[in-house]
Amino acid sequence: MANEYEKSGVNIQAGYQVRDEIKEQLQEQLQEQQGSNIGNFGGVFDLNTEQLKEPTLVSGTDGVGTKLLVAEMADKYDTIGIDCVAMCVNDIIAQGAKPLYFMDYIASGVTNPARIKDIIQGIIKGCQQANIKLIGGETAEMPGTYENGHFDIAGFSVGIAEKSNLFNHQNVEAGDVVIGIKSSGVHSNGFSLIRKIFFEDNDFQNDNELLQELLEPTRIYVDDLLPILNRKELKAIAHITGGGFYENIPRVLPDSLAVKININSWDRPEIFGKISQLGNIEESEMFNVFNMGIGMVLIVSNDNSLEILNEIPDSYIIGEVTSKNNESVELVEE
Repeated sequence: MANEYEKSGVNIQAGYQVRDEIKEQLQEQLQEQQGSNIGNFGGVFDLNTEQLKEPTLVSGTDGVGTKLLVAEMADKYDTIGIDCVAMCVNDIIAQGAKPLYFMDYIASGVTNPARIKDIIQGIIKGCQQANIKLIGGETAEMPGTYENGHFDIAGFSVGIAEKSNLFNHQNVEAGDVVIGIKSSGVHSNGFSLIRKIFFEDNDFQNDNELLQELLEPTRIYVDDLLPILNRKELKAIAHITGGGFYENIPRVLPDSLAVKININSWDRPEIFGKISQLGNIEESEMFNVFNMGIGMVLIVSNDNSLEILNEIPDSYIIGEVTSKNNESVELVEE
């Protein structure tokens, strides 16, 4: 009955196989939920707001960008699902909200059950790291749109917060301390430039060690930050994604303030030195594209800074909030 559809390039049976394998991978979660909505028409989440006076939902959606092409090059797909979860939940925690659940979207020209299984395994692992539920998703086969084995993944997550606890950037003051939390590498940004440098201008396609380093999944910061968030000891959080320091930190500052960042206050992963040297990229541009080893930036009062620093693994005092003269971000070497 589906023969003509299959002739057009859509393999319905492969789609059914993917659905069944996803359910199998989620057995532990399904048992906890005592009846799952996975495979139905919409994701369902039991929202408990009894302890909140003004419950406010915060949403985040993102993908993994052209890091997917590096995964294809390495034929390794079990980490990019973590990236997809991380890019969404890290944005939600940066708003001052607790992530609750996640949904995924995977589209490809031809359904490859083995590849999708690896991707889903990564998504499940990312959800576990963020302590959230995977409540549904979509796997689309789109011949003619994604050619030569290419595919795309995207995610959507929702979090919750007391409305009054969401960050108000007007609370940031000159003299506040800037804390940076270590990244796990390049995370999921800047890969168009990375691919140009390593794989178009140079021939590193067969450098397995480099491929593995580039595919190191994005660090998920939810567990690190939730306890401090609940104690209301943070004034602002900047998730250092595309645009690096120069674009993301000013998003959490009042217009009258800036930050002074001591770029010698943490050890940068070697990968950033390789990118800069091989691509002949100036340091200012590196900080405008990449996280440079800092995946999250916190702004806290001086009174709380040491306590928070001691609580979060791989964190550093990297600067301070100052009055704004010209630029919103000033990089110094001290």
